[in-house]
Amino acid sequence: MNIDPFKGNLDTLDEYADRISEVLQCPITIEDSNHRLIAYSTHDERTDQARIATIIGRRVPEKVINNLWKEGTIPALLETDQPVRVKNIDEIGLGDRVAISIWKNDEVLGFIWAIEIDKTLNEEELSLLKQAANAVKNKLLQLQVRKYKKEERFQEFFWRLLTGHIKSHEEIVEKFHDIHITPPSSFSIAIFRFQEDITPEAERQISYILKTMQRLKLVLYTIDCNDLILLISLDSIEKPTEERKQFVESFTKKMKERFGVDQIQASFSSIYSTYKQIEKSYEESLTVLKIKKTFPDETAHILGYQELGIYQLLDVILEKRKLDQFENYSLKKLVDYDERHNSNLVETLEVFLNKDHNINDAAKELNVHTNTLSYRLKRISEIGDIDLRDPNQKMTLYIDIKLMKLKAN
Repeated sequence: MNIDPFKGNLDTLDEYADRISEVLQCPITIEDSNHRLIAYSTHDERTDQARIATIIGRRVPEKVINNLWKEGTIPALLETDQPVRVKNIDEIGLGDRVAISIWKNDEVLGFIWAIEIDKTLNEEELSLLKQAANAVKNKLLQLQVRKYKKEERFQEFFWRLLTGHIKSHEEIVEKFHDIHITPPSSFSIAIFRFQEDITPEAERQISYILKTMQRLKLVLYTIDCNDLILLISLDSIEKPTEERKQFVESFTKKMKERFGVDQIQASFSSIYSTYKQIEKSYEESLTVLKIKKTFPDETAHILGYQELGIYQLLDVILEKRKLDQFENYSLKKLVDYDERHNSNLVETLEVFLNKDHNINDAAKELNVHTNTLSYRLKRISEIGDIDLRDPNQKMTLYIDIKLMKLKAN
């Protein structure tokens, strides 16, 4: 009768890691589903650089994760409960090893990695590795329950910050310390808006990406229908605007490449250092998304609230226009002319103004010859009684065209 070597008085995951190492005669690491190190065998000095970096950083380095995705290792581990062989990748210091996923029903709870130093695991040892994954499962389930309870506390606190239900700076700092999070000295709110509501499966994918990216420090996050809302620490970041853009680019790229999720809109707020302004930061990020939806072409390159320029003020100006019952006479003449003659003078004027009055760029955008554009601009001046050399008139027209589009949405 075969005796299960993983039964007995094993209370911690570190003890499991040591026992598996003893049985298989190779170094062992145990990770959670987001590649955070939760246990490793300690009595075997044989190892490689990837394992050393994982132990030091308490998580698998991002470059290692990226390579394992490219090589097909992680996709394979997310598909099967069988051991997966990993050949050495010298450029990231990864030696030969075998990995196996730890499953509960159809969810991966974590991974066991066995480094093949001076030996190759045989079929019997691979079978023992499967037994080890099953033995570790219950311990990981206990960790998962605690993790979910902790995340619920995090999300409740975050929503109270986003909605302004905690006003006192002292109380906010105290709450941060209660959940064992160091409050950032500077921060920003970022939002990723998905095409559809975020399902539990999509949330697992998002969590995986966020927790394996190591570019910016994520303090808190929550989900609201199809919005992923993040509180990002910008402490010690020299170029925060550039870093946030790279963070957005990296996140959206990985969601598409690894999980086939694309068409994600992103935004981020200004940078703040006062926690009472988290609510304001959230509103700024929502404003960016609203403006990008209304003016998709003009704001396609914009991610941050600071980049919005005049678009920050459109709501305020629109209210003033309504209060004053103001109507732009020149713009109304052009709109009426377009409606009567099925022409596009307003569009022509808008593109011309968007392109900073550059005839060549505007003509290219409109797909017309520069002579044709010059003629149209002359007609616009005549019909609307507009002096296109007057910067005040041009600025007023630019704003009122944007307000017209804002009212239409």
